Amino acid sequence: MGYIEFKKDRKFDIIPLGRAAIDLNPTDFYKPLNESTTFKKYLGGSPANIAVGMARLGKKVGFIGKVSDDQFGTFIENRFKEEGIDVSHVVRAKNGEKLGLTFTEIKSETESSILMYRDSIADLELNVDEIDEEYIKSSASLLISGTALSKSPSREAALKALRFAKRNGTVVIFDIDYRPYSWKNADEISIYYSTVAREADVILGSGEEFDLTEKLICEGRSDRETAYYWHSCGAKIVVIKHGKEGSTAYTADGKSFSIKPFPVKLLKSFGGGDGYASAFLYGLMEGWNIEDALEFGSAEAAMLVASHACSEDMPGVEAVKKFIKEEKEQYGEMVARA
Repeated sequence: MGYIEFKKDRKFDIIPLGRAAIDLNPTDFYKPLNESTTFKKYLGGSPANIAVGMARLGKKVGFIGKVSDDQFGTFIENRFKEEGIDVSHVVRAKNGEKLGLTFTEIKSETESSILMYRDSIADLELNVDEIDEEYIKSSASLLISGTALSKSPSREAALKALRFAKRNGTVVIFDIDYRPYSWKNADEISIYYSTVAREADVILGSGEEFDLTEKLICEGRSDRETAYYWHSCGAKIVVIKHGKEGSTAYTADGKSFSIKPFPVKLLKSFGGGDGYASAFLYGLMEGWNIEDALEFGSAEAAMLVASHACSEDMPGVEAVKKFIKEEKEQYGEMVARA
């Protein structure tokens, strides 16, 4: 059953909106961050990672965001161009705001953390007058990152983009993408997350992220109750992730489909979510059934947590299919099926 109709006559398949940043991942890992001395620079930020992930999977990708007016901003634009991502609506900050920096700590295969520098950041200065209705109308889908809602004027820009998407039949995907930085309190989080979630066609988030979204609505719901509520608001697909316990997609016809992580030797415990989103959304756009789209997402997530980078290590379609085939040959046909 096709739960989402992505318009095939649009110039772009997807336009993510939100942060593009720089990831600095230690090459001398398996030690505390204070002892790491050497880092490798990558394009980062969840929406930017998903943009790269979708482009690597062969989709036509745009981007809406603001970057610093310096060499790091040039780095972001150049990396997007190298991946075939349209940068016509990536704008430069005018008041000295800088790119966000994310230092990652890889202490062990199962223990990682992230240190973000998010003060006076360019992506949160995206303005409403920098949102172009024709650009959003040119895409089959718009992905809004929850981080873009954490501060004005970015939150108003995201809400304006949401309105344009709804007016023009552009599918709205909400990646909750919670980061504690920039938010003032839990009530603020719930207000803005729930505002976008009520208008979204697809919602992706962890159990914790859905709890934050629903704080001012009804706390203590089960996953199925959570999904049912958002379906009642109009969502077609609600995906709730629980890390190593797997994830479940709930569909508006009352069905649910679950997937387990593929077994891999972990290098780090972050980065999988952006690969998951890219591959799952690719499957939806290709018209696959939900189980196959989930399996594809789970596979790409596993590939990402086994690699050093996020955006730089996003795989292509054939690489994901090869990974799934090899995993099933080793662990059995139903390795990732719940």
